[in-house]
Amino acid sequence: MTTDNREGWITQGYEIFAASGPRGLKIEPLAKRVGKSKSSFYHHFADLDLFIGLLLQHHIRQSRVIAEKERNAETIDPELIDVLMEHRVDLLFNRQLRIHRNVKAFSEALRESDRVVGDAFVKVWVKDLDLQLSPKQIESIFSLALENFYLQINADNLNRSWLAAYFTRLKEITRNLS
Repeated sequence: MTTDNREGWITQGYEIFAASGPRGLKIEPLAKRVGKSKSSFYHHFADLDLFIGLLLQHHIRQSRVIAEKERNAETIDPELIDVLMEHRVDLLFNRQLRIHRNVKAFSEALRESDRVVGDAFVKVWVKDLDLQLSPKQIESIFSLALENFYLQINADNLNRSWLAAYFTRLKEITRNLS
């Protein structure tokens, strides 16, 4: 089997995890979605735990891609929102990691993803809002905003208008604090 077939499994598994979390990852429905047999799954991956580990690695790689795009953004709206819309599935995957962070591997992947993406995002956020806060204040507000963001998003509301409204509210809150 080719690497492309393996990547197909990972892409589809990643999307399922993003939508339904780890409980949604069942080999038979995944195989149907990929258009392969269950035995094909076991040909590529020893078991579901190994597969989930590869999904987590894929997520960290995606986080680095997002961070690079964020570093190139000058403004939240429209540039950063464009990046977030392009990476909806990655955001929803990260949401599932947050929901299931009691699992050590998920918690570790979440921490790494937040670190990678957060550093790049905060730079755009501080610049766009011209925040006059201490680094500790910025870190604290960002931490709260990030948790709040992931509590609110879902596949239905994660769109351009919701993101614009969310960042407008966040801008108002941070300006009131500075």
